[in-house]
Formats: sequence, structure tokens, C-alpha cells
Amino acid sequence: MPLHSRLRAALLLAAAFVLSVLPVGAQASAAPQPAAETATPSALTPAALREVVDTVAQRIQDHYYDLERGRELADALRGENRRGAFDSYRAPRDLASALSERLKPHDGHFRVVWRAPTTAAGTATAGAGPRLRRGPDAGAIDYARRRNHGLRRVELLPGNLGYVDLREFAEIDFDDPLAPARRALDAALAFVADCDALIVDLRDNGGGAPSAVGYLASAFVTPGADVYNRFRWRDGDTVRSSSEAPKIAYPAPRTELPLYVLTSSRTASAAEAFTYTLRNVDRAVVVGETSAGAANPGGERDAGAGFSVFVADGSPVSPITGGNWEGRGVVPDVPVPQHEALRTAQILALEAVLARGLPGANADDARWALEALRAAQSKAQADAYDPSYLGDYGRIRIERDRERLALRNGKRPLQPLTRLQADLYCLGDDPSVRVRFERDGAGRIAALQLQRPDGSAQRYAR
Repeated sequence: MPLHSRLRAALLLAAAFVLSVLPVGAQASAAPQPAAETATPSALTPAALREVVDTVAQRIQDHYYDLERGRELADALRGENRRGAFDSYRAPRDLASALSERLKPHDGHFRVVWRAPTTAAGTATAGAGPRLRRGPDAGAIDYARRRNHGLRRVELLPGNLGYVDLREFAEIDFDDPLAPARRALDAALAFVADCDALIVDLRDNGGGAPSAVGYLASAFVTPGADVYNRFRWRDGDTVRSSSEAPKIAYPAPRTELPLYVLTSSRTASAAEAFTYTLRNVDRAVVVGETSAGAANPGGERDAGAGFSVFVADGSPVSPITGGNWEGRGVVPDVPVPQHEALRTAQILALEAVLARGLPGANADDARWALEALRAAQSKAQADAYDPSYLGDYGRIRIERDRERLALRNGKRPLQPLTRLQADLYCLGDDPSVRVRFERDGAGRIAALQLQRPDGSAQRYAR
């Protein structure tokens, strides 16, 4: 028997032995099982469906920040339920979607979700409608840690611009000196501590906690300034108030740092609060699209049978405007499509930095970065590929990369070039390095120089 056949036979015998000594239940569990969430949920009975809708209405009546408005919304929902408006939505997820669409026009935070009961977060207390908590059960995900407390990316962009991509404002426990969310924000701000301007990207930020909003805002405003939103919270049949002002402010605020906030129609809730607060006091330039217009914070309330409803039990009021952004959104200072917001903000930031003045070659470094950004948007890039530049220049080689010129420096990765003007390019990912081509008396390319803002240069003959 060939060797591979003997090996295959031995493996089959070993597998058969393992299965023979396992209990029947263990053999069955060895096969992969579909996740509970992917299973097709059972259709709701008409009685169960109407009970869910009535429970959602009750949670709104019990917890919506505006007592009178909450009662009106609940009564309207009950009336529609009695008339059979939702009877056709027998699948749980369909019912959740239908209820969300019905409620959202009244408050941007309303949202009904369904989770398979085996993985639904939290447990219900009859009649109490508690906020749902995601405990340490098998179906829970530690979103705060796994998503780095909302911080997706922190980096330094060309021209010494700081960039923070923040996807969520994570809850900060100010009584904990090692609160992870606060430490994460501190680390991000420390990374960009020496930048000349900062861009905070909230285009994909759907909200979060007021504690983080206040803390991050305190990194850019005068200590003690009365700029923070105040909240009116419903607590049963009573109302209490609080402020977004942080219990502990950021210790080293940069009150003169040019600041730019990027927004989109996805920017919502706490992300809007941060934007609204800083825009109201002319502390940030908002670039992008009008935000979602969801001002009122709250939490999920259990509605039974795997359903929950997010109910806003608070409403912010700005001490500057006396109102908020509910239903209207925060209108940007510089309206551009969201995909153009970052480049636009970079250009604005570099212009502002140069207008303020920078010492010596620092100004040239910022100016070179600005010129590269402008060039990348110009029609000059259509003429960027010129085959006359191709060839070897000592250890430097100019190659073709698709429809662009690219520079290869020894064993380093290939670096595409951005055209600035005739015979002048810069590295596509590092505008502080320019490539100037030299021509001889006959107009032929004879050499290139690698130039830097500090005036240094290296020359390589062809």
C-alpha cells in the first residue's frame, strides 16, 4: 500500500476510535452549531405582538424626558396597535424595524431592537422596565475595550497636524483615577500634544456618554468656562438636572490651538453635543455635513420577549443658545460632502497655521504640505505621468506605478509621486520630501534632487 494511503487509513481509524469512546451527546456537540442569532425566529402570535407594542408604549410613557409628550406618544401608539397597524409584522425583527421607523421622526434616539432571548442583554423586571445592562454572560461583548473606548486612529498628518478619529464617547468614571476611557483620551491628546492644529473626526461617531464629551471639550476651553450643556433628566414623575461639565477637567487645555471637527449625517447625540458646544463659542471650525439632529440621551428599556426600546430620558440645553440641536442637527461652518471633509480641514488648518506664523523652516514644512494637498486636487495630476523621467539616478530609480510616477530608493517601498509643477514632484505620502528634476542644455533630464524644507538636498545624476 502506498505511504499516503496508509496514512489516510490510519487517520480514519483514529477518528473512528475517538467517536466510539465519546458519549452520544458529546459526539453531537462536536459538530459546529449555528449561532442563536442566525436562527430564524418564530413568528409572533397576534396576542404576543400586541403585548410587545403596548409594552413599548408603556416604556415611553414611563421614561421619556418630556412627561406630557411621552404620554401623547404612548397613547397614539396604543391606539394604532388596537387598530391593527402592526399586525402584519409577525417576524420579531420586522416588528422592531417597523416600530423604530414609526417612532424615530418624533425623536432621533428612538430605536426598537430584538435579540434572540438566549442572547438578549439583561433581564426583565416585571413592570419596572429597567435599563438593559450587558453583563458578563456568554453573549456579551466588551465593546469598550475591543473598540479602544471609541478611539479608532490617532496620527500626525503632514505639516504637523494632529488627527483623532473618534467613533464613540465612552463613559468615564471620574471616581476611578485609572478609568480606561479617560486614560485612552489622555493618551490620544498626549500623542498630538505638539501639533500645530488638530482635527477631530466625528463623521462615524453615533454618540456616547456626556462625561467624555465634557472631558474632551475641557481640553480646548478655558478652565471654568460656562460652555457646557445642562441636562434635564426625568426620574419617574420628577425631574432632576445635571451638567456636562466634567467632574475633573483635562489638566493642560490648549485654548488657542486651531481646532477642526469633521461631521456627517451619521454624527449624532454626544458627538453632536461636543460639536455644538465648541461651535457655539467659536472654539472649533466644523467641516462636513449637517449632523443627525439627535440631541436627547437615554438608554435601552426592556420590553419583553427579546425586545428593547431606546428611550431618551434627558434633554440638553446650551447656556450659550438656550436650546439644542434636536431635529435640526449642527450646521457646519464649511459645508462639504463628508468624503471631502478631511482634506478640506487639512487645507484650512495649514492656512490658519501659516497665517499665525511659524519660525524658520517650520513654515516651509507647513507650506509644502499645503501645496501638496492643493496639487493633489488640481488638474495638474492629469499630466503627472511623464515617461521622460523614467530611469536610474544612482541608487534612486524612477518607475511607473500604474498611471503615476514613483520613486524607488534602494530597498525601501515604492513611493508614488505627486506633481506640483513642471519638473517638481513630492513624495505622495510625505510632502516634506520633494523631487526636482534637472535638465541639460538640450532639455534632456540629467539629474534629480531630493529636497527638504530645511534647505538640505541630495543630487543624483542620471
